[in-house]
Amino acid sequence: MTAGDSYDRLDDDDYPAYTMGRAAAMLGATQGFLRAIGEARLITPLRSAGGHRRYSRYQLRIAARARELVDQGTPVEAACRIVILEDQLEEAQRINTEYRRAAESARSTDDEA
Repeated sequence: MTAGDSYDRLDDDDYPAYTMGRAAAMLGATQGFLRAIGEARLITPLRSAGGHRRYSRYQLRIAARARELVDQGTPVEAACRIVILEDQLEEAQRINTEYRRAAESARSTDDEA
């Protein structure tokens, strides 16, 4: 891997760049919180060659949302489920928008013919 390859990964939201300690510090959470949301299968950190957990920026955004809910009094398991459902809803809305655009495009093509 060249230095250029390493720099390219800095922009990659899915690159597991953060150790558990650094991730916890960035979130203002404990390492136990990160383990708990991992056990609830909200996020699955990648493992380094030495077996240490590594988190991506995308995973940290998801963890931050869960942390907001927990800070508001929601149990960890429920917060994880809420975040998963929010993510699924966002994806469904994105797909729905794509289908709508494709249908409108097909209609306009039919109207022109």
